[in-house]
Amino acid sequence: MAYRERMPVPDFILALRQHVGHATLPLVGVSGVVRDDADRLLCIQRADNGQWSLVSGILEPGEEPMTALAREVWEETALTVEVGELTSVLALPPITYPNGDVAQYLDLCFRCRPIGGEARVNDDESLAVGWFALDALPALSPTARERLALALAFQGRPHFGRL
Repeated sequence: MAYRERMPVPDFILALRQHVGHATLPLVGVSGVVRDDADRLLCIQRADNGQWSLVSGILEPGEEPMTALAREVWEETALTVEVGELTSVLALPPITYPNGDVAQYLDLCFRCRPIGGEARVNDDESLAVGWFALDALPALSPTARERLALALAFQGRPHFGRL
């Protein structure tokens, strides 16, 4: 299966890269643990590396985190979601992209529930979209597994930490 060499890069990051080159950019990311009424988890298969993951994306300048997550879920899966509780705030390990760019994300993870639409691939960032029982999940990255575990264990206060 062929994977995309690179995901689309927001214009504001391209502008920053003109000034900082490949240096580490600290960015805010949002991710969602989207579960339906059957207690299944929504996962996407990323186009850039073929790995299954939670829906996630980059917070754009001036954007509210909950709005950003709802936008990302729609863009990637064609689902409208209600964004619920903030379950974790995690400093993720730095990522080096194939072109040498380095980013480190502060990830804000929320629980979500679908309120409209049918899950499907809705853009070129995903190869596949699917609902999975919690005991039959695809292989998720360690960071996705940790965010999922924290969301499932959520008891009213978000977890703050690093991975």
